Amino acid sequence: MSFFEAIAQHTFLQNALLGGVLASLTCGVVGSFVVVRRIGYLAGGIAHAVLGGMGVAFFLGKAPLLGALIAALMAAIIISFVNRRGHQQEDTIISALWAVGMATGILFIAKTPGYNVDLMSYLFGNVLMISRQDLLLIAGLDGIILVFTGLFFKQLLALCYDPEFATLRGIRVETLNTLLLCLVAVTVVILIQIVGLILVIALLTLPAATARLYAATLVVMMALATLIGLGITSGGLALSYNYDLPAGATIALLSGLCYLIAIIIPSRQFR
Repeated sequence: MSFFEAIAQHTFLQNALLGGVLASLTCGVVGSFVVVRRIGYLAGGIAHAVLGGMGVAFFLGKAPLLGALIAALMAAIIISFVNRRGHQQEDTIISALWAVGMATGILFIAKTPGYNVDLMSYLFGNVLMISRQDLLLIAGLDGIILVFTGLFFKQLLALCYDPEFATLRGIRVETLNTLLLCLVAVTVVILIQIVGLILVIALLTLPAATARLYAATLVVMMALATLIGLGITSGGLALSYNYDLPAGATIALLSGLCYLIAIIIPSRQFR
């Protein structure tokens, strides 16, 4: 049975495909900010700190994604605070959050009675396990991101390209930067469902980085990154189904290949 025939018959594949569509939308928007602002390392710190919150939530019998969201937002706020108060300590605090978050998650998982396979899927991704409830959560988070971006797009644009100019225009740069990191945190939680927190940076940055090679404006970059993300998630899902491969890893690998191909192909002819 081909992938397209299977989609028509299996609900879990329909959910997976829709999850990829929703994830691509937020990747195209937030990923573009991450690439232009050059905060990929900060996003990595937030992503790996998430495991601590998931481990605690799992230990307490709560939803792992709720713990992930709380931990991601806390990490974003801490990183933003350190960024404001001590630039020389930024790399150190990100590394500390990275290590402490992972270690805390592993310890709480180890102390939780039994073994839960679903939790491991959050580490490495299992898009085929997405439920309708998960889709509603992702759609809600997507809505928050899109509404915030629409309301503060001009301010975010100034923050990404010229923070000093934004400050002169009366924009509260520090507060806006904290909110941007919170958007990254929410996006990380969304992507955990698709590729897992280990590979989350690939889907968060590579489609946007690919789009940047061919886009002249941020709006075009966001639209193109969304389309590239759609192609990557759908293509990765099809390849993983047809060849019995891990979906998250396949999607991440396809993201990397697309970026490499984009570097090789001259971008001038597309501008």
